[in-house]
Amino acid sequence: MAKTEDRETDSGIPLKPVYTAEDAPGELEPPGEYPFTRGPYRDMYRGKPWTIRQYAGFASAEETNQRFRYLLDRGQTGLSVAFDLPTQLGYDSDDERAAGEVGRTGVAIDSIADMELLFDSIPLDQVSTSMTINAPAALLLLLYELVAEEQGVPAEKLRGTVQNDILKEYIARGNYIFPPRPSMRLTTDLFSYCAERLPSWNTISISGYHIREAGSTAVQELAFTLANGIAYAQAAVNAGLSPDEFGERLSFFFNAHNHFFQEVAKFRAARRLWAEIMRDRFGATNPKAQALRFHAQTGGSTLTAQQPENNIVRVAIQALSAVSGGAQSIHTNSFDEALALPTERAARIALRTQQLLAHEAGGTDTADPFGGSYFVESLTDELEARARELIARVDELGGAVAAVEQGFVQGEIDDAAFRYSQEVESGERVIVGVNRYEEAESEAIELHRIDPEAERRQLERTARVRAERDAAAAEVALAGVLEAARGTQNLLPPLREALRARCTIGEICNVLRDEFGMYDAQRAP
Repeated sequence: MAKTEDRETDSGIPLKPVYTAEDAPGELEPPGEYPFTRGPYRDMYRGKPWTIRQYAGFASAEETNQRFRYLLDRGQTGLSVAFDLPTQLGYDSDDERAAGEVGRTGVAIDSIADMELLFDSIPLDQVSTSMTINAPAALLLLLYELVAEEQGVPAEKLRGTVQNDILKEYIARGNYIFPPRPSMRLTTDLFSYCAERLPSWNTISISGYHIREAGSTAVQELAFTLANGIAYAQAAVNAGLSPDEFGERLSFFFNAHNHFFQEVAKFRAARRLWAEIMRDRFGATNPKAQALRFHAQTGGSTLTAQQPENNIVRVAIQALSAVSGGAQSIHTNSFDEALALPTERAARIALRTQQLLAHEAGGTDTADPFGGSYFVESLTDELEARARELIARVDELGGAVAAVEQGFVQGEIDDAAFRYSQEVESGERVIVGVNRYEEAESEAIELHRIDPEAERRQLERTARVRAERDAAAAEVALAGVLEAARGTQNLLPPLREALRARCTIGEICNVLRDEFGMYDAQRAP
């Protein structure tokens, strides 16, 4: 029987039994026009379909290279690199703190030797590459540039994105190294470097994805992501950069979560809010700097270990919300990821999901297919209004950096995550196969196994790099990094020279740790 009692989204937005024209007043602007609610481009996917960018990385550079080539051969249109935990935290694979973690959650990259293998036989002037890396983002981008240089590819032809969003690490994910303010310096130094040398590179992917994965509501994901974007934009302006120029290279990364209609509305509201922010706060007049572009990934936290094949359906619905909301690139999670890293079979199903949406479901036929829907327009307005209120609270605290330092953002997300958990435990929120429609016996599925020898091979390669390089040149290069860190110059040129001298990620990060210190969440408010 249909229930008629009160309902609401996870953001507390009341849902009516039916919506009418009174719930969605106002005219709709065409796609490609301010405030870009209906999409950043006039013809959207008819002009260029979204980039199919499946996230991959595990064990060694050699094995990840094989997975990249497997996916490219089957129709993937962009690369997306997952790095292991030691790499994300700026530790070399042979650091004692890395033991047992090498290659487990992504690929291990210690030096240029690893990056060369990662992109072996992949022409970097013909692919767009996204790298999910934050605290040492500048180092991984510079390694990518150096490998392209070895391939004979000029830097101005490189296309892709480096996540480089350190604020969300303090908020939600925890993979930070340095305190917020020196980290922001690294972020804006990367902006300046790319403006000069890599003009087609997206210098940051401001991420709401991990905020949502930490348990936020849709409104919190939207508000805190855009508040972080404001902080990065203000830092860039303070560094002397033009919003009309750096604004073109900003991109966003959102979660495609469970409530289909709320997610479509969230993506539309994000574009509308950001256009206003760039125009009214920062004075951007360039439409390309006002128009929010985003990558979407289906919700990892929504995947269940119970009845894992249900995840195929979850992922398809979530991906359709990203398509309907106008994403520029999409990653679809593999159904087995609640249990292990994806097998080739699971990754292929995830890839085919996007291809089915593009070629069989009509996903590329028209821009903003839900534009004008009374329900979706009402949700868009409500999400925008609630996110605007939350951004104003962050502003009152002094902006995103100050709000993070004071623990406000983290506390808001923690409260939302606790409420969600209580709803699941009580059965108020139904999770199919978990707290309703359970099966007595679990399904047996094939799991991906990492070669236990991969860590040993990685340690041996890093040892060879140190043994075979010019030790004196490496020492001089590291001294140059320390000198730059103590001054005010752009850090990326000396970082590049250190990487060219075959210094490792861990060695360079240790120099910066000594100068900048390390962030300790336990001592933060």
